[in-house]
Amino acid sequence: MSAWPGQTLAASGLHQMILEQMQDAVVVADTEGTIRLWNRGAEVLFGFSAAEALGSGLDLLVPPRFRAAHNEGFRQAIAAGHLRTEGRVMTTRSNHKNECRLYVDFSFSLLKDPRGQVLGVVAVARDATARHLEEVAHRLQATAA
Repeated sequence: MSAWPGQTLAASGLHQMILEQMQDAVVVADTEGTIRLWNRGAEVLFGFSAAEALGSGLDLLVPPRFRAAHNEGFRQAIAAGHLRTEGRVMTTRSNHKNECRLYVDFSFSLLKDPRGQVLGVVAVARDATARHLEEVAHRLQATAA
């Protein structure tokens, strides 16, 4: 593949460069919920290095009070072969290594092989903490008025 003038880059090399240079977090988990891909954006957003995240379960990112619902939804999506949230961005709480309050915009997709078999889940995420806290403050002001 000719990517830029004077350079030839294999598709897998280009894909790797894109993933590593994205500002958004990209997390891929297999069908058991084990993290298999963790880019630099995920390191920045969640505070965990790739060495800490790879091979860990998704509970690394899911606050304890949401784990049961998350795990049930994850199992249902894998079994059904589709997501209820496909194509939507969801804002939710997430864990950060330093335990700070973190709200994240997540979009999810199932990762499928060419035959359509589910291999796992891909999540793309970005920090939504500041926006979320502003929205909460505006709602509180509106109800106080």
